[in-house]
This record gives sequence, structure tokens and C-alpha cells, in this order.
Amino acid sequence: MRVVFMGTPDIAAACLKKIIADGFDVVGVYTQPDRPKNRGMKLTFSPVKEVALEQGIPVFQPENFREDETVEQLKALQPDVCAVVAYGRILPQRVLDIPTFGCINIHASLLPCYRGSAPYQWAVLDGLTETGVSAMYLCREMDAGDVIDTAKTPIGEDDTAGEVLEKLTVLGAELLSKTLSQMTEKRVCGIPQDCALATYAPMLDKSMCPIDWTKTARQVHNHVRGMNPWPVATTEIAGKRFKIYTTKLVDTTTDAAPGTLLGLTKTGLQVACGEGVVEIRVLQAEGGKRMAAPDYFRGHPLDI
Repeated sequence: MRVVFMGTPDIAAACLKKIIADGFDVVGVYTQPDRPKNRGMKLTFSPVKEVALEQGIPVFQPENFREDETVEQLKALQPDVCAVVAYGRILPQRVLDIPTFGCINIHASLLPCYRGSAPYQWAVLDGLTETGVSAMYLCREMDAGDVIDTAKTPIGEDDTAGEVLEKLTVLGAELLSKTLSQMTEKRVCGIPQDCALATYAPMLDKSMCPIDWTKTARQVHNHVRGMNPWPVATTEIAGKRFKIYTTKLVDTTTDAAPGTLLGLTKTGLQVACGEGVVEIRVLQAEGGKRMAAPDYFRGHPLDI
């Protein structure tokens, strides 16, 4: 079976590595164009491009599929299936129609929940205790295609979005390989999504960073977890802005106003919420390094 793979970030690279290792015939790889990165603004290959080049697989990097020449280039690869994982490009219908068995996608949620660009982050932000990945057929509507299969994983109370992504990366690679194995000789059936149950996971942005201390302790904790590793929750402490990377729920109550600093312990800085208390464990002062909260405040005493 001739597979064309489309993807860009690390989760896609892991999926590509998996299907190559499992013996699938990947005849071409599509990924986003090289982008300038870091202070030197040096053009950087995507993780998927790096894997493809290592394996000697042809790489294609069109900005989009609007040009006839780009579409014909894909047709010339004669794909039986296109496997898409976090490609970052919308595929028009004339592209979806090219592969013999269609275009399949690995999406980092249990569809129809959390359609969109930040599914695992919103699963953490919303305090879910379980998420997963879905193998689905692509269609014109975003993340609305028939679901072929799913795989689930628990979300721990202290798991960050980054840690959840690590779990989903492994699951997604395994599910893609399993799905392609099922499609070796024919298109497999998918189950239509119940659109009435669909929820959406829009992209995160820096406007969401500030912590709202009037929320419950659990909501604040979920906010910090869901914003880690990007764009990272923030707050002001003693007039200084901090990024907050890690918090812990504290089994205590207080009548203090939300945002009140309650005390510095051996493990962190305790802060009152609208209901309950959280302890800030790891933070980063503006212009400083990421540190354990007790270490930072030993050198910068608070007037509590």
C-alpha cells in the first residue's frame, strides 16, 4: 500500500517513525515550509522533514494546495491513502479525493469532543480525567469525518498539557499503524460523529495567561496545567510578574480574599482562591530563570 504522510510537529514525526518502522511504504511526505526560528532566525526543518530526510523519503512543502501543479504532484505519487497528523494545512476536496482509500487523520481527542487546534490542552483546562486519540476520515468540515477507531488514556490530577501530549503521541502512533494495517486491502468503515455532541478547542493565546484567583483552587490548578508548556500561566506577586509552571492543590480552607498570599512552606507558596488554596511549586520571575518557589523566595523574601 502506497502511503503519503502529511504532518509537521513532534507528534507527527513520532507517527511517521512508527509507520516506517512497521514496514509501510511511505512514498512521499508533506510538511509545512521551513520557518525562521530563534534569535538567529535561521530556517529550521520541521520534525517531520527531519525524519523523512533521514529515511530518504521525498519531501514536499507547498504553502497550500490551490495550485493545479501542486495537486498534480500529489496525484503522481499514486497514494492509496494519505495519513495526516497535525499537518497544519486544510486539504481541499480535490485533494481528499485523490487517494484510493481516502485521507485519514489522527486527532488528539475522543471525537466529537474537542474538535479544533488545541484538543489536549482544553481537556486539561476543563479538568477531564480521560482523553485519547481518534483515527478518522478527513472531510471538508474540520474534524467532522467518520471515526474509524479510538484509543484512551487517563489524565492524572497533576498532568500538564505537555505530559498529556507525550501519552497521546505514543497512542497516536500506535493507532495510525493499526488503522493502516486494517486498510491494507480496502477502505475500512467509519462511524459518523454525533454532531450534537461536538465541542470545540480553539487555539490558545497569551491573552489567556493571567490566573483568575476568584476561580476555585481546582480551576486555577487546571489552568496552570493546561497552559504548560505554552503559553504558560502568569500572575503578579509583590508587584512583579511571574510565569507559573507548577501548582499543587492544598487540603486546607481559608477566608482570605482570592489572590492573598497565605504563606511560604518548604514546598511552595500558598495562595487563596475563590474556593480553596493552591500552592505554587515552580515559577519564573520576569527576566529570571525557572525555579522552585521556596528557592526563589528565600532570596527574595515576601512580606506575608
